[in-house]
Amino acid sequence: MPDLRTEHVLVVPTERFHAIGHFQGFSTDIDRYVDGLLDPAHTSYQPRDRAEQNPDFKQLIPYCIFRYANPDSEEQLFQYTRGKGQGEGRLHAKRSIGIGGHISSDDARGEGVDNPYEEGLRRELDEELCINTPYCRRCVGLINDDQTEVGRVHLGIVYLLDVGQPAVEPREVDILNAGFCPVSQLVADLRSFETWSQICLKALFGPSEI
Repeated sequence: MPDLRTEHVLVVPTERFHAIGHFQGFSTDIDRYVDGLLDPAHTSYQPRDRAEQNPDFKQLIPYCIFRYANPDSEEQLFQYTRGKGQGEGRLHAKRSIGIGGHISSDDARGEGVDNPYEEGLRRELDEELCINTPYCRRCVGLINDDQTEVGRVHLGIVYLLDVGQPAVEPREVDILNAGFCPVSQLVADLRSFETWSQICLKALFGPSEI
């Protein structure tokens, strides 16, 4: 895992996000936000330890949710508990349905790389999981949470990955108690999840009253 003092991560000015249109919680307005936030004219790479403390910038984070929809039973999501070795200390011991992480300046340095963001997304999935099933991926929304310390310096771009079989396993030892669980069980235990997962469960999978 990169040293936080030396890792440089992809950020966008918070004022750029506000210029496009500030929101709190979840937005499905993908066309409005994604291209504008990822525009290289506005993004840069900053030392991660500095970015974690500077709300003038938002770190752009792909947040991937794996779903298995068995036609004979309730849809299931991949979930896990964050161990102490996961990078964001403020989220340790929290449950999560999201896989992903920071886009690093190293993602822009590979030979033939023309989209560092996509390269970083693929790298994060490969580092964290063994995916032994075909899947299709689509962007379903964005998360912003200015009500928490972590959320004030991050902005999530959410992807739903529909898998052919529930054959997804952790590659990292700090992805704990991992596996697919029925959506109803996850929603019933909402408070055990990190805030971003709570937001996604409510927006994408839960009844409006939760």
